Amino acid sequence: MTGVLYLISCGSSSALEMVEPAVLACQAAGWDVCVFTTPMGKQFLNVPRLAQLTGHPVRSEYKQWDMPDVLPRADALIVYPASFRTINAWAAGNSDTAAVGILCEYLGLRMPIVAVPCLRTGSGLDTHPAFLESVKKLNAWGARVLYEPEKYPVRNQIPIEVVLAELEQLITKKL
Repeated sequence: MTGVLYLISCGSSSALEMVEPAVLACQAAGWDVCVFTTPMGKQFLNVPRLAQLTGHPVRSEYKQWDMPDVLPRADALIVYPASFRTINAWAAGNSDTAAVGILCEYLGLRMPIVAVPCLRTGSGLDTHPAFLESVKKLNAWGARVLYEPEKYPVRNQIPIEVVLAELEQLITKKL
């Protein structure tokens, strides 16, 4: 697949080990990758390295309404890793961060989105009713939230190749 892919990363210790390899895998699949992160997510990423790899600045804040966007429009999005907070805020339509605002916008546009929540099993967050309901809602609304902790027991760290295959299915279904 070719086009512009927004890779959105959240504040998670999983981000450090997951995001850079994900960028490289997405690029190898033909995507022009742009990275968004939540403000908390910046603490877990090597932002200069990601900007160098992608050729785009890493965005974490809203831009001024009258300023041109420094990133091209996305054709698809991956949230990898997604946090408890981001999944719940996104499902509630609470766009208090630029990353969640982008997710809300693109969900409304019916664009292909795959999200991978990475929560520690047994933390209580992984079984919280609001989280489970948010996953259900987002899937019903057309996003694909991959949450299979029994299959991927270490924080639901689903391989990026599986995520890209799911994204390809969403894109094919949309066409």
